[in-house]
Amino acid sequence: MRLSKGNSAEQAAKRLLIKKGLKPIAGNYRCKAGEIDLIMSDGEILIFIEVRLRSRSSHGTAAESITRQKQKKIIKAAQNFLQNHPQWQSAPCRFDAMVTTNSDCEFQWIKDAFTL
Repeated sequence: MRLSKGNSAEQAAKRLLIKKGLKPIAGNYRCKAGEIDLIMSDGEILIFIEVRLRSRSSHGTAAESITRQKQKKIIKAAQNFLQNHPQWQSAPCRFDAMVTTNSDCEFQWIKDAFTL
């Protein structure tokens, strides 16, 4: 059930970002270092996006759940993606988050959620 909600949230986030003009590059990119939920482009900018759904805030908000440790894993996975996709190696990159605290997937889009 939890995985299903997460997949639904990722798909909803992707649809919303496409409506905002972003172009999908990859989804659920996995490597030994970690996983990236969505990889999209905004013109020449490559965006690595973490999607977070929290149904309860008793353990913190969805945004707060993207800990420094999680950020490091996303950064390492992004580096792996860039090594394996040379066409993006010179592109400026950004790390965004799409967070929601309800199952209706009313997202808050946090651009530049974290940096290297």
